Amino acid sequence: MERKETGVLCHISSLPGKYGIGSLGKEAYKFAKLLAKSGVKYWQVLPLVQTGYGDSPYSSVACTSGNPYFIDLDMLAEEGLLTKEERLAAQHEGAADYGALYKERYVTLRKAFSRFFFDSEEFRAFVRSGVCEDYALFMTAKKVYGENFLFWDEPLKFRDPDALEKLRTDFHEEYLFWNFLQYTFRRQWKALKAYCNGLGLKIIGDIPLYVAGDSADVWAHPELFKLDKELRPTKVAGVPPDYFSETGQLWGNPIYDWSAHEKQNFAWWTDRLNNALETYDIVRIDHFRGIDRYYEIPAFAENAVKGEWKAGPGKKLFARIKDKDRFIAEDLGIIDEGVVSLRDGLGFPGMKVLLFAFDGDPENEFLPSNITENSVCYTGTHDNDTVAGYVKTLSAEELLLFRSRVAQTLQEQRKYIRLGKKPEDVAQALCKLALSVRSKLTVLPVQDILGLDNSARMNHPSTEQGNWRFRLERRPRRGVMRRLKHWIKLYRR
Repeated sequence: MERKETGVLCHISSLPGKYGIGSLGKEAYKFAKLLAKSGVKYWQVLPLVQTGYGDSPYSSVACTSGNPYFIDLDMLAEEGLLTKEERLAAQHEGAADYGALYKERYVTLRKAFSRFFFDSEEFRAFVRSGVCEDYALFMTAKKVYGENFLFWDEPLKFRDPDALEKLRTDFHEEYLFWNFLQYTFRRQWKALKAYCNGLGLKIIGDIPLYVAGDSADVWAHPELFKLDKELRPTKVAGVPPDYFSETGQLWGNPIYDWSAHEKQNFAWWTDRLNNALETYDIVRIDHFRGIDRYYEIPAFAENAVKGEWKAGPGKKLFARIKDKDRFIAEDLGIIDEGVVSLRDGLGFPGMKVLLFAFDGDPENEFLPSNITENSVCYTGTHDNDTVAGYVKTLSAEELLLFRSRVAQTLQEQRKYIRLGKKPEDVAQALCKLALSVRSKLTVLPVQDILGLDNSARMNHPSTEQGNWRFRLERRPRRGVMRRLKHWIKLYRR
């Protein structure tokens, strides 16, 4: 990224469409074309992984999986794998309903699999490669035995080779079904990414720092996590109490045993990072601060109050990674000199969020005057209010103070940006302000481009229900995209 450029944040799940959740089909292609025609150079998505409990893309059954819900049903029909009636039965309007998807989508995908010629050499080679072996075995066992893997019979729980072979053999069709899903997802994603790249549009993807406890990752590599002899976590992840939460955030993910990773030359992490670099053009590392120091909490704690800070792997984690210029560090939250030194030493751009800028502190790192070139500027992220939504949450007094601080910033920076009275007007003003800063890349959430309120918010951290459901009712209208194109030209991005 040698010159200043623009990106748009919109997860695949948020794309419009008729099948209850966004997919890798025609709406994704049309959205990509809209972005490219508007002068946008980057499309940022959230993790593409298969979601687990809580529906979060940051808590997956396998960290390198693809979400089967994103498989486009119309494309399957074009291959003769689904009928018109089956597609009609799969149609749902409105926000993503993960409960309905869990009950119905796999039924539809199994019908497609029943017609799939899985003796094809290409598919057989995919299965033989073992790229999804742990995932396929894990999901097969889940289907057959259910529950958390901690409650499976000991031979399977501890991955006895004979037990794994018996699972693969006795339930071979089930095992092939889960391979089929990943094979199909990867084919569709590879085609979409190639199309985007052909338009001059690059994909920014996201890699969570931690993995879910009940996952193929922990089941297949228990030696790499802080677990007891029954494979239960002894320490879990979270963040300490802060301004936003008196008891902190208790995420519950198992903590890495970094000494075990180092003994293996960080092979598991190196493979994971390289997989991300193959999947995306740019990789955002979520909770980057945990690589410098991480916060661990005793397992079974009620909250995150009694945790401890521990040293992370630091630069050693990236020693075998060649493309270090393709990463973004999510460096939000509790940041100290160690995180800054690690980020800058690796050359990774950090994140600057304008919604965090206007607290009255002239030293605030998110103020436009304090933003440096090697950074990525956002109006907001998937974890906080939309701009219009934030404005609506303010009291009359708070709104007056917020507007005065924004107006002062615009004046100081000589930004001739009109700060209208409506919440959506403020969203437009902050979008233009974000485009005007020194950051080499500015990424605008699609909700802020459209001026949507918190009914379009993606996630409320520390809540387990009602998240990740936002979907566009339709593609952004041409007038909206022409306006974005004008902004991009105006600020020479």
